[in-house]
Amino acid sequence: MPKVSSMIVKFMKEKGCTKVFGIPGKPIVPLILAMEAEGVEFVLARHEGGAGYMATGYALQNQSLGVAIGTSGPGGTNMLTAAAQAAAFHAPVLFITGHPPLALSGKALGQDSSMFGTDLVELFKPVTKFSAKVESKEMLRQLLQHAEEQALTGSKGPVHLSVPLDILVSEIDSFEFAVPARDDVISGNIERAIQALEAAERPLLLLGKGAHLSGAYASIQELAERWQIPVVTTPGGKGAFVETHPLSLGALGLGGTEAAAAYVKDRESDLFVVIGSKLSDMSTVGLLAGGEPRKVIQFDWHAEFVGKSLESETILVQGDADTNLKQLLKQANHSALPSIDLSSYVQKETGETAEPETGRLSAARTVQVLRDLLPHDAIVYGDDGSHSFYTIKHFTTHVAGTFRFDDVFGAMGNGIGLAIGAKVAQPDQNIVCFTGDGCLFMHGTEIATAVDADADLLFVVFNNEMLDMVDKGMKYNLGVVTGTRYIKGINAAQFAESLGATGFQCATEAEITEAYEAAKEVAGPVVIEVLVNKEEVPPTLGRG
Repeated sequence: MPKVSSMIVKFMKEKGCTKVFGIPGKPIVPLILAMEAEGVEFVLARHEGGAGYMATGYALQNQSLGVAIGTSGPGGTNMLTAAAQAAAFHAPVLFITGHPPLALSGKALGQDSSMFGTDLVELFKPVTKFSAKVESKEMLRQLLQHAEEQALTGSKGPVHLSVPLDILVSEIDSFEFAVPARDDVISGNIERAIQALEAAERPLLLLGKGAHLSGAYASIQELAERWQIPVVTTPGGKGAFVETHPLSLGALGLGGTEAAAAYVKDRESDLFVVIGSKLSDMSTVGLLAGGEPRKVIQFDWHAEFVGKSLESETILVQGDADTNLKQLLKQANHSALPSIDLSSYVQKETGETAEPETGRLSAARTVQVLRDLLPHDAIVYGDDGSHSFYTIKHFTTHVAGTFRFDDVFGAMGNGIGLAIGAKVAQPDQNIVCFTGDGCLFMHGTEIATAVDADADLLFVVFNNEMLDMVDKGMKYNLGVVTGTRYIKGINAAQFAESLGATGFQCATEAEITEAYEAAKEVAGPVVIEVLVNKEEVPPTLGRG
Protein backbone atom coordinates (compact mmCIF):
# COMPACT_ATOMS: atom_id res chain seq x y z
CA MET A 1 0.00 0.00 0.00
CA PRO A 2 1.23 3.54 -0.77
CA LYS A 3 1.74 6.10 1.93
CA VAL A 4 -0.13 9.38 2.16
CA SER A 5 3.07 11.21 1.19
CA SER A 6 3.30 9.18 -2.02
CA MET A 7 -0.32 9.86 -2.96
CA ILE A 8 0.19 13.61 -2.47
CA VAL A 9 3.21 13.54 -4.79
CA LYS A 10 1.28 11.53 -7.39
CA PHE A 11 -1.42 14.18 -7.19
CA MET A 12 1.17 16.89 -7.90
CA LYS A 13 2.44 15.03 -10.96
CA GLU A 14 -1.03 14.40 -12.35
CA LYS A 15 -1.81 18.11 -12.11
CA GLY A 16 1.30 19.06 -14.09
CA CYS A 17 3.75 19.88 -11.32
CA THR A 18 7.14 18.18 -11.67
CA LYS A 19 9.21 20.61 -9.59
CA VAL A 20 8.43 21.66 -6.03
CA PHE A 21 10.00 24.54 -4.12
CA GLY A 22 10.68 24.67 -0.42
CA ILE A 23 12.89 24.16 2.61
CA PRO A 24 12.93 20.86 4.53
CA GLY A 25 12.06 20.20 8.15
CA LYS A 26 11.27 17.06 10.14
CA PRO A 27 7.46 17.07 9.59
CA ILE A 28 7.82 17.24 5.79
CA VAL A 29 10.89 15.05 5.22
CA PRO A 30 8.64 12.09 4.24
CA LEU A 31 7.13 14.23 1.51
CA ILE A 32 10.55 15.15 0.12
CA LEU A 33 11.59 11.48 0.14
CA ALA A 34 8.41 10.58 -1.73
CA MET A 35 9.21 13.24 -4.34
CA GLU A 36 12.58 11.68 -4.95
CA ALA A 37 10.98 8.24 -5.30
CA GLU A 38 8.33 9.53 -7.71
CA GLY A 39 10.65 11.61 -9.90
CA VAL A 40 9.47 15.04 -8.74
CA GLU A 41 12.38 17.44 -8.31
CA PHE A 42 12.69 19.27 -5.02
CA VAL A 43 14.16 22.74 -5.53
CA LEU A 44 15.85 23.88 -2.33
CA ALA A 45 15.05 27.55 -1.74
CA ARG A 46 16.88 29.90 0.62
CA HIS A 47 13.73 31.09 2.38
CA GLU A 48 10.20 29.70 2.48
CA GLY A 49 8.87 33.02 1.20
CA GLY A 50 11.17 32.73 -1.80
CA ALA A 51 9.90 29.18 -2.33
CA GLY A 52 6.34 30.51 -2.43
CA TYR A 53 7.27 33.16 -4.98
CA MET A 54 9.02 30.56 -7.13
CA ALA A 55 5.99 28.29 -7.01
CA THR A 56 3.89 31.27 -8.09
CA GLY A 57 6.17 31.99 -11.05
CA TYR A 58 6.13 28.30 -11.95
CA ALA A 59 2.31 28.24 -11.90
CA LEU A 60 1.95 31.43 -13.95
CA GLN A 61 4.52 30.42 -16.56
CA ASN A 62 3.46 26.76 -16.79
CA GLN A 63 -0.26 27.52 -16.50
CA SER A 64 -0.58 24.59 -14.11
CA LEU A 65 -0.33 23.84 -10.41
CA GLY A 66 2.66 25.18 -8.50
CA VAL A 67 3.67 23.73 -5.13
CA ALA A 68 5.61 25.21 -2.21
CA ILE A 69 6.36 23.34 1.00
CA GLY A 70 7.58 24.43 4.42
CA THR A 71 7.90 22.88 7.83
CA SER A 72 5.59 23.52 10.75
CA GLY A 73 5.59 26.77 12.71
CA PRO A 74 7.95 29.37 11.22
CA GLY A 75 8.32 27.44 7.97
CA GLY A 76 4.63 28.02 7.40
CA THR A 77 4.48 31.60 8.64
CA ASN A 78 7.40 32.47 6.34
CA MET A 79 5.19 31.54 3.38
CA LEU A 80 2.19 33.68 4.30
CA THR A 81 3.34 36.73 2.35
CA ALA A 82 4.06 34.58 -0.69
CA ALA A 83 0.55 33.11 -0.43
CA ALA A 84 -0.93 36.61 -0.37
CA GLN A 85 1.15 37.51 -3.42
CA ALA A 86 -0.04 34.36 -5.21
CA ALA A 87 -3.61 35.39 -4.40
CA ALA A 88 -2.99 38.80 -5.97
CA PHE A 89 -1.84 37.04 -9.16
CA HIS A 90 -4.67 34.45 -8.97
CA ALA A 91 -1.90 31.86 -9.25
CA PRO A 92 -2.86 28.20 -8.58
CA VAL A 93 -0.30 27.39 -5.89
CA LEU A 94 -0.64 24.60 -3.35
CA PHE A 95 1.11 25.52 -0.09
CA ILE A 96 1.83 22.42 2.04
CA THR A 97 3.00 22.88 5.60
CA GLY A 98 4.21 20.33 8.10
CA HIS A 99 2.48 19.58 11.36
CA PRO A 100 3.54 17.63 14.47
CA PRO A 101 1.89 14.21 14.91
CA LEU A 102 -1.80 14.44 15.76
CA ALA A 103 -1.25 12.04 18.65
CA LEU A 104 0.82 14.71 20.38
CA SER A 105 -1.73 17.53 20.01
CA GLY A 106 -2.31 19.45 23.19
CA LYS A 107 1.17 18.88 24.54
CA ALA A 108 3.92 21.48 24.61
CA LEU A 109 5.62 21.11 21.22
CA GLY A 110 8.31 22.95 19.33
CA GLN A 111 7.15 24.63 16.11
CA ASP A 112 3.58 23.57 16.83
CA SER A 113 1.17 24.32 13.98
CA SER A 114 -1.99 23.24 15.79
CA MET A 115 -4.55 25.40 17.57
CA PHE A 116 -2.34 25.05 20.66
CA GLY A 117 0.55 26.78 18.90
CA THR A 118 0.81 28.73 15.66
CA ASP A 119 -2.44 27.70 13.96
CA LEU A 120 -1.34 27.65 10.32
CA VAL A 121 -4.73 26.60 8.99
CA GLU A 122 -6.29 29.74 10.42
CA LEU A 123 -3.37 31.97 9.43
CA PHE A 124 -3.54 30.87 5.80
CA LYS A 125 -7.29 31.39 5.46
CA PRO A 126 -7.22 35.15 4.71
CA VAL A 127 -4.55 34.73 2.00
CA THR A 128 -5.80 31.59 0.25
CA LYS A 129 -9.01 30.33 -1.30
CA PHE A 130 -8.97 27.19 0.85
CA SER A 131 -7.03 26.15 3.96
CA ALA A 132 -7.46 22.88 5.83
CA LYS A 133 -5.71 20.25 7.94
CA VAL A 134 -5.66 16.61 6.91
CA GLU A 135 -6.95 15.19 10.19
CA SER A 136 -7.22 11.61 8.94
CA LYS A 137 -5.95 9.70 5.94
CA GLU A 138 -9.55 9.01 4.95
CA MET A 139 -9.96 12.76 4.33
CA LEU A 140 -7.05 13.00 1.88
CA ARG A 141 -8.93 12.35 -1.36
CA GLN A 142 -11.69 14.84 -0.60
CA LEU A 143 -9.31 17.53 0.61
CA LEU A 144 -7.10 17.20 -2.46
CA GLN A 145 -10.19 17.47 -4.63
CA HIS A 146 -11.37 20.60 -2.80
CA ALA A 147 -7.90 22.12 -3.05
CA GLU A 148 -7.72 21.43 -6.77
CA GLU A 149 -11.16 22.86 -7.45
CA GLN A 150 -10.33 26.08 -5.67
CA ALA A 151 -6.84 26.42 -7.11
CA LEU A 152 -7.43 25.53 -10.75
CA THR A 153 -11.00 26.46 -11.60
CA GLY A 154 -12.80 29.78 -11.78
CA SER A 155 -10.64 32.74 -10.90
CA LYS A 156 -7.90 30.38 -9.62
CA GLY A 157 -5.68 31.10 -6.64
CA PRO A 158 -3.58 29.62 -3.84
CA VAL A 159 -4.70 26.90 -1.43
CA HIS A 160 -3.14 25.41 1.71
CA LEU A 161 -3.00 21.99 3.35
CA SER A 162 -1.44 21.23 6.72
CA VAL A 163 -0.43 17.56 6.96
CA PRO A 164 0.48 16.02 10.34
CA LEU A 165 3.58 13.84 10.35
CA ASP A 166 1.86 10.66 11.54
CA ILE A 167 -0.71 10.92 8.77
CA LEU A 168 1.94 11.70 6.17
CA VAL A 169 3.74 8.41 6.87
CA SER A 170 0.61 6.27 7.23
CA GLU A 171 -0.42 3.78 4.57
CA ILE A 172 -3.52 4.35 2.49
CA ASP A 173 -5.48 2.53 -0.18
CA SER A 174 -4.54 3.85 -3.61
CA PHE A 175 -7.23 5.93 -5.30
CA GLU A 176 -7.89 7.78 -8.51
CA PHE A 177 -7.86 11.56 -8.41
CA ALA A 178 -11.10 13.27 -9.25
CA VAL A 179 -11.43 15.53 -12.26
CA PRO A 180 -13.11 18.74 -11.07
CA ALA A 181 -16.37 19.56 -12.75
CA ARG A 182 -16.32 22.81 -14.66
CA ASP A 183 -18.56 24.82 -16.93
CA ASP A 184 -17.55 27.79 -19.06
CA VAL A 185 -20.45 29.94 -17.96
CA ILE A 186 -21.53 32.77 -20.25
CA SER A 187 -22.66 35.96 -18.55
CA GLY A 188 -26.29 36.94 -18.85
CA ASN A 189 -25.28 40.54 -19.55
CA ILE A 190 -23.64 40.00 -22.96
CA GLU A 191 -26.52 41.64 -24.85
CA ARG A 192 -26.54 44.65 -22.51
CA ALA A 193 -22.81 45.01 -23.03
CA ILE A 194 -23.22 44.92 -26.81
CA GLN A 195 -25.93 47.59 -26.63
CA ALA A 196 -23.67 49.82 -24.54
CA LEU A 197 -20.81 49.37 -27.01
CA GLU A 198 -23.07 50.21 -29.96
CA ALA A 199 -24.37 53.35 -28.24
CA ALA A 200 -20.98 54.64 -27.12
CA GLU A 201 -19.39 57.54 -28.97
CA ARG A 202 -16.13 57.81 -27.02
CA PRO A 203 -15.37 54.44 -25.41
CA LEU A 204 -12.12 53.65 -23.62
CA LEU A 205 -10.75 50.15 -22.99
CA LEU A 206 -8.92 49.61 -19.68
CA LEU A 207 -7.03 46.34 -19.15
CA GLY A 208 -6.01 45.01 -15.75
CA LYS A 209 -4.04 42.05 -14.44
CA GLY A 210 -7.02 39.75 -15.01
CA ALA A 211 -6.58 40.11 -18.74
CA HIS A 212 -3.37 38.09 -18.31
CA LEU A 213 -5.17 35.56 -16.12
CA SER A 214 -7.65 34.70 -18.86
CA GLY A 215 -5.14 34.91 -21.70
CA ALA A 216 -7.68 37.01 -23.58
CA TYR A 217 -5.10 38.77 -25.74
CA ALA A 218 -6.55 37.92 -29.17
CA SER A 219 -10.15 38.60 -28.10
CA ILE A 220 -9.19 41.95 -26.59
CA GLN A 221 -7.44 43.00 -29.79
CA GLU A 222 -10.45 42.02 -31.90
CA LEU A 223 -12.78 43.95 -29.58
CA ALA A 224 -10.60 47.06 -29.79
CA GLU A 225 -10.27 46.87 -33.57
CA ARG A 226 -13.93 46.20 -34.36
CA TRP A 227 -15.15 49.12 -32.25
CA GLN A 228 -11.97 51.21 -32.68
CA ILE A 229 -11.54 51.69 -28.95
CA PRO A 230 -8.36 53.33 -27.61
CA VAL A 231 -6.62 51.02 -25.13
CA VAL A 232 -4.91 51.84 -21.84
CA THR A 233 -3.66 49.44 -19.20
CA THR A 234 -3.26 49.49 -15.46
CA PRO A 235 0.28 48.88 -14.19
CA GLY A 236 -0.59 45.22 -13.61
CA GLY A 237 -2.31 44.99 -16.99
CA LYS A 238 0.73 46.18 -18.94
CA GLY A 239 1.56 43.68 -21.64
CA ALA A 240 -2.03 42.54 -22.16
CA PHE A 241 -2.15 44.63 -25.35
CA VAL A 242 0.70 45.20 -27.77
CA GLU A 243 1.91 48.76 -27.21
CA THR A 244 3.04 49.18 -30.82
CA HIS A 245 -0.59 48.78 -31.93
CA PRO A 246 -2.11 52.01 -33.32
CA LEU A 247 -4.91 51.82 -30.74
CA SER A 248 -2.54 51.60 -27.78
CA LEU A 249 -1.97 54.63 -25.55
CA GLY A 250 0.20 52.66 -23.12
CA ALA A 251 -0.28 52.48 -19.38
CA LEU A 252 -2.44 54.78 -17.28
CA GLY A 253 -2.01 55.56 -13.62
CA LEU A 254 1.30 55.08 -11.81
CA GLY A 255 4.03 54.74 -14.41
CA GLY A 256 1.59 55.83 -17.08
CA THR A 257 2.49 57.48 -20.36
CA GLU A 258 1.92 61.10 -21.31
CA ALA A 259 -0.14 59.80 -24.23
CA ALA A 260 -2.62 57.99 -21.98
CA ALA A 261 -2.83 60.87 -19.50
CA ALA A 262 -3.38 63.46 -22.24
CA TYR A 263 -6.03 61.43 -24.02
CA VAL A 264 -8.03 60.77 -20.86
CA LYS A 265 -7.83 64.43 -19.88
CA ASP A 266 -8.85 65.72 -23.31
CA ARG A 267 -11.61 63.22 -24.05
CA GLU A 268 -14.60 62.75 -21.82
CA SER A 269 -15.29 59.06 -22.41
CA ASP A 270 -18.92 57.99 -22.25
CA LEU A 271 -18.08 54.31 -21.73
CA PHE A 272 -15.27 52.51 -19.90
CA VAL A 273 -14.77 48.88 -20.87
CA VAL A 274 -12.81 47.38 -17.96
CA ILE A 275 -11.31 43.91 -18.32
CA GLY A 276 -9.76 42.22 -15.30
CA SER A 277 -9.30 45.17 -12.96
CA LYS A 278 -10.82 45.89 -9.56
CA LEU A 279 -10.14 49.59 -10.26
CA SER A 280 -7.97 50.02 -7.17
CA ASP A 281 -6.35 53.31 -6.20
CA MET A 282 -3.14 52.12 -7.91
CA SER A 283 -5.04 51.59 -11.16
CA THR A 284 -7.31 54.62 -11.29
CA VAL A 285 -4.73 57.43 -10.97
CA GLY A 286 -5.66 59.92 -13.71
CA LEU A 287 -8.54 57.77 -14.98
CA LEU A 288 -11.18 60.37 -14.16
CA ALA A 289 -9.27 63.41 -15.40
CA GLY A 290 -11.91 63.78 -18.11
CA GLY A 291 -14.79 62.99 -15.78
CA GLU A 292 -16.76 59.85 -14.99
CA PRO A 293 -18.31 57.98 -17.90
CA ARG A 294 -22.04 57.42 -18.16
CA LYS A 295 -21.55 53.66 -18.20
CA VAL A 296 -18.98 51.02 -17.34
CA ILE A 297 -18.78 47.48 -18.68
CA GLN A 298 -16.72 45.45 -16.23
CA PHE A 299 -15.45 41.96 -17.07
CA ASP A 300 -14.52 40.24 -13.81
CA TRP A 301 -14.84 36.94 -11.97
CA HIS A 302 -15.91 38.65 -8.76
CA ALA A 303 -18.55 41.28 -8.05
CA GLU A 304 -17.22 42.39 -4.66
CA PHE A 305 -15.64 45.64 -5.90
CA VAL A 306 -17.80 46.26 -8.97
CA GLY A 307 -19.59 49.61 -8.77
CA LYS A 308 -17.61 50.76 -5.74
CA SER A 309 -14.75 52.71 -7.32
CA LEU A 310 -16.88 54.54 -9.88
CA GLU A 311 -20.40 55.86 -9.45
CA SER A 312 -21.29 55.20 -13.10
CA GLU A 313 -23.94 52.68 -14.10
CA THR A 314 -22.03 49.40 -14.31
CA ILE A 315 -22.78 46.33 -16.38
CA LEU A 316 -21.04 43.32 -14.83
CA VAL A 317 -19.96 40.63 -17.27
CA GLN A 318 -19.10 37.95 -14.77
CA GLY A 319 -16.87 34.96 -15.46
CA ASP A 320 -13.84 34.25 -17.59
CA ALA A 321 -13.02 37.30 -19.69
CA ASP A 322 -11.90 35.40 -22.78
CA THR A 323 -14.97 33.15 -22.78
CA ASN A 324 -17.32 36.12 -22.48
CA LEU A 325 -15.43 38.25 -25.00
CA LYS A 326 -15.57 35.47 -27.58
CA GLN A 327 -19.32 35.17 -27.04
CA LEU A 328 -19.76 38.93 -27.31
CA LEU A 329 -17.77 39.07 -30.54
CA LYS A 330 -19.76 36.15 -31.95
CA GLN A 331 -23.09 37.57 -30.93
CA ALA A 332 -22.53 41.18 -32.00
CA ASN A 333 -23.64 42.12 -35.50
CA HIS A 334 -20.99 44.76 -35.89
CA SER A 335 -18.48 45.47 -38.62
CA ALA A 336 -15.18 47.20 -37.99
CA LEU A 337 -15.38 50.99 -37.85
CA PRO A 338 -13.03 53.31 -39.75
CA SER A 339 -9.65 53.59 -38.05
CA ILE A 340 -9.19 56.38 -35.53
CA ASP A 341 -5.97 58.36 -35.41
CA LEU A 342 -4.22 58.60 -32.06
CA SER A 343 -0.90 59.78 -33.45
CA SER A 344 -1.25 63.24 -31.93
CA TYR A 345 -1.23 61.64 -28.47
CA VAL A 346 1.39 58.99 -29.00
CA GLN A 347 4.76 60.55 -28.33
CA LYS A 348 8.19 59.24 -27.42
CA GLU A 349 9.07 59.59 -23.76
CA THR A 350 12.28 61.54 -23.23
CA GLY A 351 13.31 59.51 -20.21
CA GLU A 352 15.14 62.44 -18.62
CA THR A 353 13.58 63.33 -15.28
CA ALA A 354 16.62 64.51 -13.35
CA GLU A 355 19.92 66.24 -13.75
CA PRO A 356 22.81 63.88 -14.61
CA GLU A 357 24.64 62.46 -11.60
CA THR A 358 28.32 61.60 -11.80
CA GLY A 359 28.88 57.86 -12.04
CA ARG A 360 25.17 57.12 -12.38
CA LEU A 361 22.65 56.70 -15.21
CA SER A 362 19.02 57.75 -15.56
CA ALA A 363 16.73 54.87 -14.58
CA ALA A 364 14.33 55.80 -17.36
CA ARG A 365 17.14 55.74 -19.91
CA THR A 366 18.32 52.40 -18.51
CA VAL A 367 14.92 50.91 -19.28
CA GLN A 368 15.02 52.26 -22.82
CA VAL A 369 18.48 50.79 -23.39
CA LEU A 370 17.29 47.43 -22.10
CA ARG A 371 14.29 47.54 -24.40
CA ASP A 372 16.62 47.95 -27.38
CA LEU A 373 18.76 45.02 -26.19
CA LEU A 374 16.23 42.43 -25.08
CA PRO A 375 14.37 40.19 -27.56
CA HIS A 376 10.76 41.18 -28.09
CA ASP A 377 9.54 37.82 -26.79
CA ALA A 378 11.53 37.98 -23.55
CA ILE A 379 9.18 37.79 -20.57
CA VAL A 380 9.97 40.42 -17.95
CA TYR A 381 8.90 39.94 -14.33
CA GLY A 382 8.82 43.31 -12.62
CA ASP A 383 9.59 43.42 -8.91
CA ASP A 384 7.96 45.89 -6.54
CA GLY A 385 9.55 49.34 -6.67
CA SER A 386 10.10 52.41 -8.78
CA HIS A 387 12.18 50.41 -11.28
CA SER A 388 9.00 48.63 -12.41
CA PHE A 389 7.10 51.88 -12.82
CA TYR A 390 9.92 53.22 -14.99
CA THR A 391 9.50 49.99 -16.95
CA ILE A 392 5.76 50.43 -17.24
CA LYS A 393 6.29 53.87 -18.74
CA HIS A 394 9.34 53.33 -20.93
CA PHE A 395 9.55 49.62 -21.82
CA THR A 396 7.39 49.07 -24.89
CA THR A 397 5.81 45.62 -25.10
CA HIS A 398 5.90 44.15 -28.61
CA VAL A 399 4.35 40.76 -27.79
CA ALA A 400 1.26 40.28 -25.63
CA GLY A 401 1.87 38.54 -22.32
CA THR A 402 5.55 39.47 -22.00
CA PHE A 403 5.33 41.65 -18.87
CA ARG A 404 4.05 40.50 -15.49
CA PHE A 405 3.70 42.75 -12.47
CA ASP A 406 1.41 43.10 -9.47
CA ASP A 407 0.28 46.63 -8.70
CA VAL A 408 -1.97 45.80 -5.75
CA PHE A 409 -0.32 43.61 -3.08
CA GLY A 410 3.23 44.38 -4.19
CA ALA A 411 5.55 42.39 -1.92
CA MET A 412 9.14 43.54 -2.31
CA GLY A 413 11.37 40.81 -3.71
CA ASN A 414 8.56 38.75 -5.19
CA GLY A 415 9.79 39.28 -8.76
CA ILE A 416 13.09 37.54 -8.01
CA GLY A 417 11.35 34.32 -7.01
CA LEU A 418 8.72 34.59 -9.74
CA ALA A 419 11.37 34.85 -12.43
CA ILE A 420 13.28 31.84 -11.06
CA GLY A 421 10.11 29.74 -10.89
CA ALA A 422 9.15 30.78 -14.42
CA LYS A 423 12.57 29.81 -15.76
CA VAL A 424 12.47 26.46 -13.98
CA ALA A 425 9.03 25.85 -15.52
CA GLN A 426 10.17 26.73 -19.05
CA PRO A 427 13.96 26.55 -19.36
CA ASP A 428 13.91 27.51 -23.06
CA GLN A 429 11.92 30.72 -22.51
CA ASN A 430 13.88 33.96 -22.23
CA ILE A 431 13.10 35.19 -18.70
CA VAL A 432 14.26 38.50 -17.21
CA CYS A 433 13.72 40.06 -13.78
CA PHE A 434 13.83 43.81 -13.18
CA THR A 435 14.46 44.41 -9.48
CA GLY A 436 15.93 46.99 -7.14
CA ASP A 437 18.51 47.08 -4.39
CA GLY A 438 15.78 47.18 -1.74
CA CYS A 439 14.20 44.02 -3.13
CA LEU A 440 17.62 42.41 -3.40
CA PHE A 441 18.24 42.97 0.29
CA MET A 442 15.02 41.09 1.05
CA HIS A 443 15.15 38.07 -1.27
CA GLY A 444 18.38 38.35 -3.25
CA THR A 445 19.77 35.14 -1.76
CA GLU A 446 17.36 33.24 -4.00
CA ILE A 447 19.82 33.96 -6.81
CA ALA A 448 21.77 31.10 -5.22
CA THR A 449 18.73 28.90 -5.87
CA ALA A 450 18.88 29.90 -9.53
CA VAL A 451 22.58 28.98 -9.56
CA ASP A 452 21.88 25.51 -8.15
CA ALA A 453 19.06 25.05 -10.67
CA ASP A 454 21.33 26.01 -13.61
CA ALA A 455 18.73 28.62 -14.53
CA ASP A 456 19.96 30.83 -17.36
CA LEU A 457 18.08 34.00 -16.57
CA LEU A 458 18.95 37.66 -16.29
CA PHE A 459 18.46 39.86 -13.23
CA VAL A 460 18.75 43.61 -13.74
CA VAL A 461 19.25 45.44 -10.44
CA PHE A 462 18.45 49.17 -10.38
CA ASN A 463 20.63 50.40 -7.52
CA ASN A 464 20.15 53.87 -6.06
CA GLU A 465 20.94 52.92 -2.45
CA MET A 466 17.47 53.67 -1.14
CA LEU A 467 13.82 52.68 -1.02
CA ASP A 468 13.06 55.01 -3.88
CA MET A 469 9.26 55.11 -4.06
CA VAL A 470 8.91 55.90 -0.37
CA ASP A 471 11.85 58.29 -0.44
CA LYS A 472 10.44 60.38 -3.28
CA GLY A 473 6.90 60.14 -1.97
CA MET A 474 7.98 61.60 1.36
CA LYS A 475 10.21 64.24 -0.25
CA TYR A 476 7.65 65.62 -2.68
CA ASN A 477 4.44 65.07 -0.71
CA LEU A 478 5.63 65.75 2.84
CA GLY A 479 8.76 67.82 2.30
CA VAL A 480 10.81 65.56 4.57
CA VAL A 481 12.73 62.31 4.09
CA THR A 482 13.70 59.88 6.82
CA GLY A 483 14.34 56.17 7.13
CA THR A 484 14.54 55.52 3.38
CA ARG A 485 18.25 55.66 2.51
CA TYR A 486 20.85 53.02 3.31
CA ILE A 487 23.96 54.20 5.12
CA LYS A 488 25.82 51.36 3.46
CA GLY A 489 24.33 50.08 0.23
CA ILE A 490 24.93 46.83 -1.59
CA ASN A 491 27.33 45.99 -4.39
CA ALA A 492 24.93 43.80 -6.29
CA ALA A 493 27.51 42.52 -8.76
CA GLN A 494 29.81 41.33 -5.98
CA PHE A 495 26.85 39.92 -4.08
CA ALA A 496 25.87 37.91 -7.17
CA GLU A 497 29.40 36.60 -7.54
CA SER A 498 29.43 35.51 -3.89
CA LEU A 499 26.35 33.37 -4.61
CA GLY A 500 27.89 31.71 -7.65
CA ALA A 501 26.26 33.88 -10.32
CA THR A 502 27.97 36.19 -12.80
CA GLY A 503 27.82 39.88 -11.95
CA PHE A 504 28.41 43.11 -13.84
CA GLN A 505 28.25 46.64 -12.47
CA CYS A 506 27.32 49.36 -14.96
CA ALA A 507 26.98 53.14 -14.87
CA THR A 508 26.78 53.99 -18.59
CA GLU A 509 24.75 52.88 -21.57
CA ALA A 510 27.85 51.39 -23.19
CA GLU A 511 28.59 49.32 -20.08
CA ILE A 512 25.04 47.94 -20.04
CA THR A 513 25.39 46.90 -23.68
CA GLU A 514 28.78 45.30 -23.05
CA ALA A 515 27.46 43.43 -20.00
CA TYR A 516 24.43 42.18 -21.87
CA GLU A 517 26.50 40.88 -24.78
CA ALA A 518 28.89 39.20 -22.36
CA ALA A 519 25.96 37.63 -20.49
CA LYS A 520 24.94 35.76 -23.64
CA GLU A 521 28.12 33.70 -23.39
CA VAL A 522 27.65 32.83 -19.71
CA ALA A 523 25.95 29.73 -18.34
CA GLY A 524 23.72 30.20 -15.32
CA PRO A 525 22.13 33.32 -13.86
CA VAL A 526 23.59 36.76 -14.59
CA VAL A 527 23.13 39.93 -12.56
CA ILE A 528 23.54 43.28 -14.31
CA GLU A 529 23.67 45.99 -11.68
CA VAL A 530 22.99 49.51 -12.93
CA LEU A 531 23.93 52.45 -10.70
CA VAL A 532 20.97 54.75 -11.28
CA ASN A 533 20.41 58.38 -10.33
CA LYS A 534 19.51 58.93 -6.72
CA GLU A 535 17.48 62.09 -7.24
CA GLU A 536 15.58 61.12 -10.38
CA VAL A 537 11.85 61.50 -9.83
CA PRO A 538 10.01 58.23 -10.57
CA PRO A 539 6.59 58.26 -12.27
CA THR A 540 4.86 57.25 -9.04
CA LEU A 541 3.88 60.53 -7.38
CA GLY A 542 0.34 60.74 -8.77
CA ARG A 543 -1.09 58.55 -6.02
CA GLY A 544 0.06 60.98 -3.33
